[in-house]
Amino acid sequence: MINKLVEKIRKTNAPIVVGLDPMLKYVPEHIQKKAYGEFGETLEGAGEAIWQYNKEIVDHIYDLVPAVKPQIAMYEQFGIPGLMAFKKTIDYCKEKDLVVIGDIKRGDIGSTSEAYAVGHLGKVQVGSKSYYGFDEDFATVNPYLGSDNVKPFMKVCKEENKGLFILVKTSNPSSGEIQDRLVRTGTKAGSLASEGGISFGERPLYELVGEQVAQWGAEHMGREYSYIGAVVGATYPEMGKILRSIMPKAYILVPGYGAQGGKGADLVHFFNEDGLGAIVNSSRGIIAAYQQEKYASFGAGDFGGASRAAVLDMKADIQAALNAR
Repeated sequence: MINKLVEKIRKTNAPIVVGLDPMLKYVPEHIQKKAYGEFGETLEGAGEAIWQYNKEIVDHIYDLVPAVKPQIAMYEQFGIPGLMAFKKTIDYCKEKDLVVIGDIKRGDIGSTSEAYAVGHLGKVQVGSKSYYGFDEDFATVNPYLGSDNVKPFMKVCKEENKGLFILVKTSNPSSGEIQDRLVRTGTKAGSLASEGGISFGERPLYELVGEQVAQWGAEHMGREYSYIGAVVGATYPEMGKILRSIMPKAYILVPGYGAQGGKGADLVHFFNEDGLGAIVNSSRGIIAAYQQEKYASFGAGDFGGASRAAVLDMKADIQAALNAR
């Protein structure tokens, strides 16, 4: 699946993933009104509203971008009807030949991790038959429980030719509370002391996680890039530069563009010299574009058109930054 993602990025010339993270406050009133008219102001009504909202956005952007990234929490908040909307969204996006990154951020061990991996990326056995559950193409994974967490996902990925994006340096402001912590390592670089002939230094935890991602990635390579990628926030461009060198064969999923403050000029270090190696996420900056002053002329009635315009502007911003480096 990493090969398909790279091919579609080349074809669209848009290293962009649209985050399908619906909140009811983003859904135009006419969509909500129609859904509530059919199902009432219920969880079923909410699920129908976000599904119809997603569908119209996808209809306006599927030819421009290679991938979408539904964030499962935005669907889980509506219970089973929300998860049904999540599944409908995945299936519809795949009908449109979009690569689907399930933003699930799972992190557990043993049989629990195996069940997550099977449910989102693989097939579950039911008697003599097997079925795909949610059937995303990639999933995001939290690595902080170690290889016991990641290996079951990797096993399913190898069986299904699917992939992972592993959290390395996230875009949120408090990520440094843990991810930037200095860890004492046996290395000559930046050594602080020497004990028994071993030089010790300190390195931030995210660098060590990046090295582990590169090692995992070497076990599951595509034609040019690994099936095992990384999540590195656009809000930390200098750290992105370091991690790009640490993980040369990992595709980097870059959240934090637009609404979180990231812009095209911040992104150049996430890409390799071939212009590949990174895919940039924008969620509410695209799906709720009609609520921004810049795209207000589209109005709620053409929220899909506003989303399309926002994608085109994002594409131009990223390409200008890459061309200028």
